[in-house]
Amino acid sequence: MTDTPIYFVERLNGSSINIDGDWNKPEWQHHQAITIKHIMGTGPVFFPVTTAKLTYDDDYIYGIFHIKDHGVRSIVREINGNVSTDSCVEFFFSPDSNLPGRYFNLEVNAGGTPLMHYVTTPRKNFIKFAVEDFAQIEIAHSLPAFIEPEMAGWVPWTIEYRVPFSLLEKYAKITRPRAGVSWRANFYKTAGHTSNPHYLTWAPVDNPVPDFHLPKYFGTLEFT
Repeated sequence: MTDTPIYFVERLNGSSINIDGDWNKPEWQHHQAITIKHIMGTGPVFFPVTTAKLTYDDDYIYGIFHIKDHGVRSIVREINGNVSTDSCVEFFFSPDSNLPGRYFNLEVNAGGTPLMHYVTTPRKNFIKFAVEDFAQIEIAHSLPAFIEPEMAGWVPWTIEYRVPFSLLEKYAKITRPRAGVSWRANFYKTAGHTSNPHYLTWAPVDNPVPDFHLPKYFGTLEFT
């Protein structure tokens, strides 16, 4: 195990970001990227290269993932469906320092289908976001919404989104980001039901079987 990582999240400089899935657009260029590289369970035959960035303003948290993946599949189309079985990226975050064991999990497959919960007790008590809430979450994806058969070989893809703090506050108390605020969080890459199954994390997780719902292993987001 390595030390718990820290990601310094810079405030958005300028107007809001157009959510279009473009990793290379100017609004993201000066923001630090993190790499999702720690293995849970058995390592994949082909190791996907997954990077992610966050930023924020007064109203939103923004995220973008860039993935160079092998064997991409995305068949779940139902909101709050089991998207983690597809080629998928995930952001788990605890935005209340007084309740670090409670967290949101936002999971989006390569086709842009999301799942989002607020978890009060891992694997036991959680609140699903209402389907109508997802109209407030902007998501862009670079690949088709449905991918079957699997795309063979190495495939680049991106997921980008913005989530309003007002929507999070519908479900829980949060500390809105500003300079000096910190959250606990982890980022994941998964592909449970593909030809190249894998479970990768940003902050290392010491568990004999893959399990992303272990907030004691979350890293730290430091907002600047």
